[in-house]
Amino acid sequence: MKKIYHLSTCDTNQRILKELKPGKEVVLQDIKTEPITPAQLDEMKKRAGSYSALFSKVARKYRSMGLHERELTEKEYRKYILEEYTFLRRPVILVDDQIFIGNAASVVKAAGAALK
Repeated sequence: MKKIYHLSTCDTNQRILKELKPGKEVVLQDIKTEPITPAQLDEMKKRAGSYSALFSKVARKYRSMGLHERELTEKEYRKYILEEYTFLRRPVILVDDQIFIGNAASVVKAAGAALK
């Protein structure tokens, strides 16, 4: 399976999608219009190893909600990602049994190689 969880309103996500040029075999899911399900998030966690690896600490709400002042548990990371799509570190790219999280150049390059 090849799938990319992205945010259509994020310029960085859109730039990465243009760079990767995913083919028709890649399922694109805009997490704003089609929220991730608990099952999808649990599958991502299984591949990533933790919910914290999937959590974006640069999301504006992270600071505005005071979460930066707390030590979050894995259960809380999961809860917040499901409640607020901006907490998912993105894009999240699944290629067979691999997962690529975030927009770091090295991650995007590795994801591009895996998608080919």
